[in-house]
Amino acid sequence: MFLVVLTRDGPQWSPSRPLEEQSDWLAHAAFMDELVDTGVIVLGGPLGDERRVVHAIEAESVDAVRATLARDPWSETHLRLATIDPWTIRLDGRAA
Repeated sequence: MFLVVLTRDGPQWSPSRPLEEQSDWLAHAAFMDELVDTGVIVLGGPLGDERRVVHAIEAESVDAVRATLARDPWSETHLRLATIDPWTIRLDGRAA
């Protein structure tokens, strides 16, 4: 099952600092890299306003995604979960 996850900046996010200079960046980056390495995150990154982040995630359920993202060192501090929506993929150019 694919899901689209939208997160927003949380209370400890400092808009005056670049991403890599936010507090707890290294722990967050290591956590996210692990999700990519294990195939949980297929695609992801910040949107143009850099206050919202979108991830395409492969997981068995919405609850599984919530549980996984709750382990992120930035959960509820730098990133707050906004929405999780199931995604029916009908077009996929990655295999081409």
